[in-house]
Amino acid sequence: MDTNWQELANTSQYQTAVAVKEKLDRREISEAAAGLEELIEALSRSDQRALRSQMLRLMSHIIKWKTQEGQRSRGWAVSIESARVEIEDLLDLEPSLKPKAPLLVTELFDKARRLAEKEMGQKAKVSGLTEAEVFGDEYDLEAGSDDQ
Repeated sequence: MDTNWQELANTSQYQTAVAVKEKLDRREISEAAAGLEELIEALSRSDQRALRSQMLRLMSHIIKWKTQEGQRSRGWAVSIESARVEIEDLLDLEPSLKPKAPLLVTELFDKARRLAEKEMGQKAKVSGLTEAEVFGDEYDLEAGSDDQ
């Protein structure tokens, strides 16, 4: 009986790898290849979800930073930097995602704004974010950061 690779890969990537190994041990090469293809797709989807999640977190924190100047804290700055570190690590581990990150700035803005507004209980003061604002600008409480 053929394995439902898509269902297995969506349920457990580890179990998929084990099943692929079993197929290889039995010399069922075409079945193992099908399993590997599905496993690769599942891993790619997982990495993309992680990138999107961190981008949403980063962008919503930046929107809050820009909207609530009087409530800025070191914790907010740390949250922004933490999300950036997570994104950098993910992109280092999965370089194929690097071209997608800048595109997500525009794609995810409305969702990030919605999350930020929900958390703040007010409308955001920004109508968009640039790639520089998301990936390059400094957000800290030191002198000169109030224009962020």
